[in-house]
Order: sequence, then C-alpha cells, then structure tokens
Amino acid sequence: MLWLSIDFKIVAFGIAILLFGMILLEDGFRAFTKGPLQEILKKSTNKLYKSFGVGMFVTSLIQSSSLISVITISFISAELISLYAGIGIIFGANIGSTATAWLIAAFGLKIKISALAMPMLIFGAVFSFQRNDNLKGFGNVLAGLGFFFLGVNFMKEGFDTFKDTFNLANYEISGFLGLLVYTFLGIIITTILQSSAATMVLILAALATNQISYEMSLALAIGANVGTTITAVLGALGANIAGKRLAGAHVIFNFTTGIVAIIFIHQLAFLVDFISENIGIKSTNYTIKLALFHTIFNVIGVIIMLPLIKQLEKFLHVIFKDKLISDIDMPKYLNKAVLEYPMSALEAILNETKYLFKNATFEIIAHGLNLHRDDIKSDEKFTVILKNSHANMHVDIDKLYYQKVKTIYSKIIKYTTLIQVTFKSSPTIIDNLTKVKIANRKIVEIIKSTKDLQKNVSLYMNSDNEHIKTEYEKLRRKVSKVLRETYLLRKDKNPEIHLKNLSLLRKGAEEHTVFTSKHIDNLIREKLISSNMASSLINDSDIVARMIENLIEVAELLYGTKDTLFESLDVLVGDYTSKKTNQVSD
Repeated sequence: MLWLSIDFKIVAFGIAILLFGMILLEDGFRAFTKGPLQEILKKSTNKLYKSFGVGMFVTSLIQSSSLISVITISFISAELISLYAGIGIIFGANIGSTATAWLIAAFGLKIKISALAMPMLIFGAVFSFQRNDNLKGFGNVLAGLGFFFLGVNFMKEGFDTFKDTFNLANYEISGFLGLLVYTFLGIIITTILQSSAATMVLILAALATNQISYEMSLALAIGANVGTTITAVLGALGANIAGKRLAGAHVIFNFTTGIVAIIFIHQLAFLVDFISENIGIKSTNYTIKLALFHTIFNVIGVIIMLPLIKQLEKFLHVIFKDKLISDIDMPKYLNKAVLEYPMSALEAILNETKYLFKNATFEIIAHGLNLHRDDIKSDEKFTVILKNSHANMHVDIDKLYYQKVKTIYSKIIKYTTLIQVTFKSSPTIIDNLTKVKIANRKIVEIIKSTKDLQKNVSLYMNSDNEHIKTEYEKLRRKVSKVLRETYLLRKDKNPEIHLKNLSLLRKGAEEHTVFTSKHIDNLIREKLISSNMASSLINDSDIVARMIENLIEVAELLYGTKDTLFESLDVLVGDYTSKKTNQVSD
C-alpha cells in the first residue's frame, strides 16, 4: 500500500508520528510518576469516589489510560492499593480517556494544529537534553504533544487527498452485520496500535473527511474501547494474582460496556442527537457527536458496573485463585510488574520479607518447639500452654524450609539485585536493600537454630528428670514470649509498647546468659543432671539467646517505628529515577 498510494503513505506517516508522540508523552509523564503521581494514587484510594476521581482526572491530564493501567497493576501487585480501589481507578480512567476524542474533535480538526506542534517540538527538544529528570520529563511531554498534533495533521491531510481516489464509505456494510464487523475492526486496529486514543484520532480524521460514515464511526469507537484492554492484559502477564484480577476487571468492564453499547446503539445515537440539539451542537457536526457518544456509553458502563464492584471483586477472587505449585510456596508480591516503579518495587520487597517472617518462620519455630501457633497468639498463660504442649509434632524442618522458605528467600535476594540495577542506585536505597538482605539472612539463621533445638527439646520436654525438663521448658517459654510479642507488634497500630517489651526480653536473655553456666554447674555438682544433659543445655541456651536476638532484630527492622526498613519510603521515591527494563524474567 505504501508503494501503490502516496495518500495512504501520508495517513500511515501520520499514524506513525502520532504513536511516537504518544510514546514520548507517556515517557515524559513517567518521569513524574516516581513522585507526585504515585503519591496521588497511593493516598487517594481509600474511598471509591476518590479512586474513581483520580483515575478520571489523571487519565484526562496525561492522555494515557495505558500508563494508568500499568501503574495501577504495579501498585496492586505490591499491595500499595487494594483491588477495590484499583477497579475504581480503571473505571475512572475509561471516562478520562474520552478527553482525547473531545480535544481532537473540538480543536485538532478545526484549526491548523501543526502550527502548535512546531514550538512544542522546539522547546521539547531543548528541555529533553537537560540533566534534571523533571526538566527532561517536561521536554518529553512537550515533544510528545508536538508529535501528537503533527500526526493528527498528517492523518487529516492524508484522508483529505485519499478521498479523491478511494472512499471507504462506498464499501460500508449496513445493518447489524456491519455493526459487528466495524466493532471487530475497531478492536483489531486498537490491538495493533496498542492505543485506543490513537484509534479514536484515526476514526475522527476519517470521519472528518467523509471517509467513513457516522454510523460506521460509532461501531469503530465501541471496538476501540474494547480493544484497549489488551494493554492491561499484557501488563498483567508479569504481575501476580492481584494484578491479573485487575486486568480481568478491566476486560469485564470494557466488554460489558461494549455489549451494552452495541445492543442499544440506536437508542444511544438518539440520546446523542437529543443532547446535541439542546446544547447547540449542529446535527452535521459528526466529530463532536462521536466524542459525545464515546463519553456517554463509557459513563453508562460505569453507572451499570459501580453497584456491582463488590460482586465483581468476589468473582475475580474465584476466577483467579492463589496457587501453590508442587506444594512449594511462591512469592506473593515479587513479579515483573512491581519493577515498573520504585515505590512499588521497594514496597513489594518489604512486604515479601514480612510475609516470609510472619507465615513460614512463625510456623516453623512454633511447630519445631512442639507448640501450636494459635496458643502463642492467644491470651493464655504460658504455664498452661507449655503444660498442654508435650506431644512431639515430628516436624521435618528441612522439608518445611524447602516448601515455605527457600524459593521465596531466593527470589527476595534476586529482586534486591534487580531493584539496584533497574533504578539508579543511591546510598539510601543500597542501605535499605542491605537491611532487607540482613533481615532475610537472620530469618534463615532462626530456622536453622530451630532445627538445632528441635531434637533436644523433643527429648527432654517429657524426660523423667524434672530438672532438665524444667530447664527446657524455660527455653521454650523464652522463645514463646518473643513470638507472642512479635505477633502483637505486627497486629497493633501502636507498636511502641511491644517494642519496649521486646527490648526487655532481649535484656533478660542477655542477663540470663551470664548466669547460665553457674546455674548448670550447680545442677551438675548436686548431681541433678548428667554431664551429657549439661552440655546439651549449655549449647541450647546459647542457641536460644542468638535466636531471640535475631527474632527481635528482624521484628524491629520490619515493624518498629525506629530504624524501620523503608521508614522514609515516600521521601526516598523522589530520589529515584525509574526506567523500564525488558530484561527481567521470573
């Protein structure tokens, strides 16, 4: 076609320039997503109306529902925002994306838009070469808008000349079959261009030059709206289950909206005519009417789906279930999607470490010492708990480590390295990632200590020798107290009292170690325990002391108010520069 038709070549050239402009525009706004935009999305999603409003406003501003979808999937994958809030953002983004059609219909096809493009390209190039990331981002935004407007101009000129030799309107398919064909064509074009905005500009340019009829453009617009879900689907391929659920919500919403629009297209067209007549839009101003139609059916889709968000959320949890592969626990938060932005990457690595600590580690320690987790979490006195916990659970700690810890631990180490290479390293980020590695290494050491204790604990907790039995009950009690305080620390929004209690437990463990040898000497001298019992007790007392120290240090790193890992995360984000990486693989 490029060889045979100069007119087609101009249209294709316009599409290419417009798409390049949208890439620059998205990259430009991406420079600001590492700070202000992330903060807006994170802090404005506690209510549905806020998340909906943010999705609509931000998409209208940056003209990229694709970027909003990718950011939202990334944030949900890291649990920075909930699925409920993410669905609200996507709903709002669908309405916000209609701003492109209004902009082009109202101005882009009415004036010499290329006159605006030239100064934007000039100043965009100047700012793009600056070292400051914000100035560079602003330059890319200007250049992106310039190329966007230039592309619109070439597309319009191409269709203007194209109609003299070939008119697509002459090949229009009428009736319901035509409606389905053009809707499907709109889906295909959007899938290829990866942008519903670009498809809408193409439709508007063709409509303005009478290359397609108004009825055809309505069906193409519906198809463009459905086709835009491909971006969310592709973005979710590297995401976790939460990200896939959001992509599923996007697909369900857009397909539902599309089906409703197809079924009631004549009624919607009548509504557009009625509104146009009452607000002064000429009956022949088809480009504005198409923009109005695009907005109306998206708004109707939101009105239909908003009351069903809770049901939609439940449905998505049924369809996309958390899975265990071969009984091996897999990372819950770490996936390629979180590496899109520094805030989601750092939050994901921290959440994954917390997940490993509070689930696998807690279970292995408790069961390794023949204790039940529910008992430790309860308010029951430890004297009663220990008295009723003398059954040997016969836990295989090596197997539990392989099933619940090894894969997640290796992924955490891998992703700490990926975060360093994906974002420009700074002393602060390196320091915090080092703390992540330390916390995880101590978790592994705690599990090893539990394995070292397990044999003697099981042997002596039911011993006929009351003295050695009492000593090992003391060791179990010490670890149980620390486990309970770390559990309460995780659950309490005001952790200061639990941090203080942990500090006292640490001090008590240190003081007890000083007197352990003398106490054991007395037990041997009075022939209350054997020398073999004594050597085991000395060794296991040291293990418990190190174990308590590691448990408390990890708890303080992850949950404490002082020296907390990523305590100043929101501040740190402003120092990072994100860049997309296609080299990450799971």
